[in-house]
Amino acid sequence: MFVIDVTLKNNPLAVSVERKSEEDAKATYQKVVDILTSGSSQLVELTCDRQTEKKIAILSSEISAVQVSEKTGSTSGKTPGFFAISQ
Repeated sequence: MFVIDVTLKNNPLAVSVERKSEEDAKATYQKVVDILTSGSSQLVELTCDRQTEKKIAILSSEISAVQVSEKTGSTSGKTPGFFAISQ
């Protein structure tokens, strides 16, 4: 599984969706990046492959960052993403 984390302005927690394949994850990441670079405020709608009932709609002007990462089977207790703190 691959996770796409979208960080919103003035919100410390990222919104995440999952994709089964790397290609789908990269395509979703690129979709968000393309909307951000377009310069116009648009509604970004994302769905999750793992939780099919999970849907999010985000106004692109509220997005501050987006990242894609591979979800591993082991959990280290650390939060993935830009805001992870090393110990």
